[in-house]
Amino acid sequence: MVMGEHAVLFGHRAIACAVNRYMHVRLVRRSDREVHIRSALGNASGTLDALPREENLGFVLATIGLFADQLPSGFELDIRSEFSHTVGLGSSAAVTAALVAALQACCGESTAPDRVFDRALAVVHQVQGRGSGTDLAASVYGGLIGYTVSPRCIDPLPGLPDISLYYAGYKTRTPEVLARVAQSSIGLEPLHGGLYALMHSSTEAAETAIRAGDWAQLGKLMNIYQGLMDALGVNDQTLAQMIYRLRGNPDVLGCKISGSGLGDCVLALGHDTELARDFQRIEVAVSGQGLHLEPF
Repeated sequence: MVMGEHAVLFGHRAIACAVNRYMHVRLVRRSDREVHIRSALGNASGTLDALPREENLGFVLATIGLFADQLPSGFELDIRSEFSHTVGLGSSAAVTAALVAALQACCGESTAPDRVFDRALAVVHQVQGRGSGTDLAASVYGGLIGYTVSPRCIDPLPGLPDISLYYAGYKTRTPEVLARVAQSSIGLEPLHGGLYALMHSSTEAAETAIRAGDWAQLGKLMNIYQGLMDALGVNDQTLAQMIYRLRGNPDVLGCKISGSGLGDCVLALGHDTELARDFQRIEVAVSGQGLHLEPF
């Protein structure tokens, strides 16, 4: 997430990007209805008629369940990630998109991006109950995108800005963060609505800056958005320390929490070597490559 966290759930604009760290899903058909899953989050076995229950594989199993009645046979499924599962980075969205595309291909269905997005978003809603689909859109389409939930609007944006990502060392699950924000908004609904409107305005301005290649302006707007995230209550002491240290570096044009907050990652426009001594730097760059399906 570049801009638009939280506000996107209320119909406002968001900006996200795909990064050059990938989820690899390899599916090999079997001659029976058995399903065997292997991943860093755990292994599971069952059949298309009786899928296993494994909380850590919730998105994977929900995706398979969506196609179980249509699939001609079972399969072996291997999932490999190029980054640790402890870091968010939209990994659940990425693996869901990849698996939906693979299963649609197995069923002889279209794997066009909009078809993959629709089915994958249904899985996200089934598992999570709520979700904008912003990270899913970035996973499917690649590059920088502008995104609105309803009416759905996914717009490719130009440029591959120089970014860096730093991990706080912990994260809070997005549904829990959303629940805390909802609780804190009780009795302050108009004020929170005003925050979301300001988030929308700053995101629209950021989209204009991106289209103009004005990265300095984008950095300023990222800093503004961070202030709004702070006002929403999703900043904490560690994230604040990371952000203010990054702001002290003239090579960093702007920085903010990336994602729902209360942990996980801080996104910087530019680079800082000093912060990497105390916090994990995740080596990423914006990637123009989204979902890629390769038969074998």
